[in-house]
Amino acid sequence: MKITLSVIKADIGSIGGHTRPSDELFETVKNYVLKNGKGLFIDCYVGYTGDDIHFLLSHTKGVGNEEIHKLVWDALRVGTEVAKKQGLYGAGQDLLKDSFSGNVKGMGPGVAEMEFEERPNEAFALFTADKTEPGAFNFPFYRLFCEPSANTALLVNPSLSTGLVLTVMDVMTGKKAELKIPQDNFLIAASLMYPGRYVIDAVRNKDNEPLLAATTDRLHNIAGTYVGKDDPAAIVRVQKKYPATEETCSVFKVVHYVAGNTRGSHHLPLMPVKIRPAASSNFCIPIVSGILFSMHEGKFTAYTDAFDTPDWDYYRNKATEKAEYMREQGFVHPATLVPEELEYAPGYKAMMAEVEKRFK
Repeated sequence: MKITLSVIKADIGSIGGHTRPSDELFETVKNYVLKNGKGLFIDCYVGYTGDDIHFLLSHTKGVGNEEIHKLVWDALRVGTEVAKKQGLYGAGQDLLKDSFSGNVKGMGPGVAEMEFEERPNEAFALFTADKTEPGAFNFPFYRLFCEPSANTALLVNPSLSTGLVLTVMDVMTGKKAELKIPQDNFLIAASLMYPGRYVIDAVRNKDNEPLLAATTDRLHNIAGTYVGKDDPAAIVRVQKKYPATEETCSVFKVVHYVAGNTRGSHHLPLMPVKIRPAASSNFCIPIVSGILFSMHEGKFTAYTDAFDTPDWDYYRNKATEKAEYMREQGFVHPATLVPEELEYAPGYKAMMAEVEKRFK
């Protein structure tokens, strides 16, 4: 049975700053989709990570379907009105267009989709992040698909070791490059070295089956100015001839440094957290949630929290420690981003313009 998985996410308002959506806002968008989506999708999961609400829908309508996208767009618009009435911070901030144009891609919300022939025991992971950029997943997913030291399956699982195709997007131009694993591993590493420009978009195997789909939208590129971080999401199919669940989740143990955080202008580590967390008030440490799903005939038969077990507390503490080391750096790079990546660049440029006047 051919199934499409669609993930659409957006920040349309949160409590007391960029923390999490209010209960009323969350229930409004969730109930809207469930009530108005009858006959459109097979199953639906709605959650949030920090201030971003995400929708996961299974259906048979294919990638980029207008009805599916409009359903979620309308839910976000209704939710925005609730956020405005409640005085929530950033109400509707990720909705950058006034009217729906057939697809939410390029309108503000992040989108990741894949279509495939469902396996008898289909398993996949949904990763959603907050307070960071689309390229935040570059390093863990590079390790998952390119580094045997992180994923032994690359040596012992023929369906992975005989070759994959990784698509990298240039988020400034929208162009994509297809690079082969392992032949192009060094080219992949070079392109992913600076995640503000080049981002993993998808991974497929030699049989053209999708293994990974990720959001790649940069809100700045759509709005022309800073409106919030891009907060990526990704679907990864797991088990059998795909990466194992454990291999897939373990690449987040590094808690590597990513761009984002407070005012979108700092580097801090990416912390794996339990599902439905508020964003941290500790300088907005970037966070990533992981949910593991089983699916049969498009129905989400069960799901569980990937980062809920006690061992992940160790990595949360590791992230906190790495965050403190970086914050000791104060305002000096690399604690803050380079000028062209600062999300409040106009303010910085104004300060430096005043300094320039004083050079003699």
